[in-house]
Amino acid sequence: MVDSKSTAVAVKGTIGRLGGGFMLSREAKELCARTGLGPRELYFRGRCGVLGEVDADVVTSAAVFFPPSHVRESWEGGRKLPVEEAVALYTTACHAWGHRKLGAVEGCDRIAHLLEKVAGAASVLGSPLFAGWRAVPLPDDPVARATQLMHVVRELRGGLHAIAILSMGFDPLTAALATDHEGTPLGISSGQDMARFFTWPEPYPAVPEETVARRREAEELTDELMAPAFAALTDAERDELVTLMRLGHVR
Repeated sequence: MVDSKSTAVAVKGTIGRLGGGFMLSREAKELCARTGLGPRELYFRGRCGVLGEVDADVVTSAAVFFPPSHVRESWEGGRKLPVEEAVALYTTACHAWGHRKLGAVEGCDRIAHLLEKVAGAASVLGSPLFAGWRAVPLPDDPVARATQLMHVVRELRGGLHAIAILSMGFDPLTAALATDHEGTPLGISSGQDMARFFTWPEPYPAVPEETVARRREAEELTDELMAPAFAALTDAERDELVTLMRLGHVR
């Protein structure tokens, strides 16, 4: 039997990888070709379009870890695609990615059922992208539904992680450089690789070990902040979810 925090820890890697993997997938690249948007223009319009047709500063406030100038350039560059259409297209890419990766996996109906309970019970406070994505209608198809809900729960963790990072006094670049875990869709664990992914300009300063240790504390705080959402499940359901989410063979 696993408690709520242990469940959050046990499933975060799979949810991070499969819930966000579609954003870096061939399906997303095909959307770039169809819409004429660059990869980051599509990324911000598709992912953050749930916030509405807002100023780029609003997107920066929700995305947190990217340089504001990069967010503004990408967001403004993508305005040729209305946010409603961008979100709809991004959602279809999520579903297509899910079928490619999870189409042969049993239990997607149960994963969807359990994650829908988690998402439905979670507070939206401090997690605007989670709130926006939770409002996007879910498909009936179990595989697509499970994949979309993994993305929704991933956005919940992302919002709460930003709270944890900022509450401990990190700036976004230092938080990226101090990363030493694999909770990203690419499985990136190098701090410098994370900083490059977020497009922070080089060269990067050295990060002391005590800063990396504090970064680990922020990760643990995120686990604690995620625990109440998983408390919506019974003990048996948490055990079931952890078992179902052992999808290490899915790449």
